[in-house]
Amino acid sequence: MQNIIRLKGIAKSYFVGHPNEFRALNGIDIDIKKGEFVSIIGESGSGKSTLMNIIGALDKPTEGQYFLDGLDVGQERDQELSRVRNKKIGFVFQTFNLIPRMNALRNVELPMTYAKLPYQKRTERAKELLRLVGMGDRMTHQPNELSGGQKQRVAIARAVANDPAIILADEPTGALDTNTGHLVMDIFHRLHEDEGKTIVLITHSNELAEETQRIIALRDGEIVSERAGSGKGGRAA
Repeated sequence: MQNIIRLKGIAKSYFVGHPNEFRALNGIDIDIKKGEFVSIIGESGSGKSTLMNIIGALDKPTEGQYFLDGLDVGQERDQELSRVRNKKIGFVFQTFNLIPRMNALRNVELPMTYAKLPYQKRTERAKELLRLVGMGDRMTHQPNELSGGQKQRVAIARAVANDPAIILADEPTGALDTNTGHLVMDIFHRLHEDEGKTIVLITHSNELAEETQRIIALRDGEIVSERAGSGKGGRAA
């Protein structure tokens, strides 16, 4: 299968040319194939958040090349990158990032609004996605009326609203208890297995990483190991 993500010699420095110059990433090479479920693991300060921002086309590297589904990200202007993010990448964050004044349904519709999908189509798809993640009975609830796990399920539904090829999940269970975290991971497994989504999980948890097909470990801005995960069989389904 073809690579959907290719990082070649990626380096990222901050405060370049100043005495406090800091190199967050140093020569990262990663290939991720379409349909893979990969985790990037590391402690705080390892560079995984910086790498997430580059993979998500939220930031550009200081050195190296990043190809996203064949597109050379470094050569694109910000307006084009915004369009690419909205179409190709679904983001799931630890803090959910739901819009407080919008109910669950409207939150899921939001990316489709930016993509200019007609009202009826985006409403129908939002309802379908909320049912998919077990939130069919909470569509009209505001975020402050939902538990952490329910908020994250809405966030996942929103992430896949525009049918992106990639889901980029940054510590998606970090604010949840263990049981709720497992339920959220089960949704990612279904999206991977049933929908064929490419999923990149950013985490510090070895347990969660073990559920993925491949585990890439970072330390001090460099890849220190890469190995196969045990997949969903790493725990009871």
